[in-house]
Amino acid sequence: MSLYELLLIFHLLLFVYWLGGDLGVFYSSGMVVDPKLSNSARATAAKIMVNLDFVPRICMTLMLTVGGLLTGEIGIEHPLWQTLGFLALGPGWLAMVLFIHFNEGKPLGKLVTKIDYWFRWALVVYLFCSVTFYTFFSERLATAPWVSAKLAVFAILVWCGLMIRRYIPDYGIGIGKLRRDESSDETNAAMIASLNKCRPFVLTIWVGLLLECYLGVAKPGDAPRVSEVLGSLAPLVGM
Repeated sequence: MSLYELLLIFHLLLFVYWLGGDLGVFYSSGMVVDPKLSNSARATAAKIMVNLDFVPRICMTLMLTVGGLLTGEIGIEHPLWQTLGFLALGPGWLAMVLFIHFNEGKPLGKLVTKIDYWFRWALVVYLFCSVTFYTFFSERLATAPWVSAKLAVFAILVWCGLMIRRYIPDYGIGIGKLRRDESSDETNAAMIASLNKCRPFVLTIWVGLLLECYLGVAKPGDAPRVSEVLGSLAPLVGM
């Protein structure tokens, strides 16, 4: 098995576990706000949801590194600084996510959470600037425009995650009250409102992941793919 095939399998697994984990989080998030369930049952559902959410977070951190290696395997050359950048990105980002997960609520954990937050904003800006540069000012990805499209979609996915962070605090506060058995109608209403604000961004992430999958498989605009298709049509045109 070649390096390309190994990377491709890993890339597909990241997609599957990201989307599958998100589906589990979505389902369990509804159980957390179900007033028909007891506070202890809802708190258990919240614990399951938080642990499931850890999987998509891991997948997101590794996507760009694996994707960058894959593009190198199909012939897209990267300058040294960029190669070193995306090689360091995955492990570094993953380390932050792991640290935050296992140090939630601790002073240092809160500090790293803030660093991670601003890092994601910087990544969104960098990706959009890169896509703009590659699309309008550089011919580097002219034969593979689908790569630029995938980068733009990924930037949107990261942005959606940031928007979820913006609207999720009331939901998180409600979970804390559930664990202390202090839930009330007011708390439930705040949790539901918070969740409803987040759901459009969750659905956008699902659509974005499916679009990423399509772009990676179909590779629209890919020069070798277009040449192959035109070559297969040549006999028909001759007829």
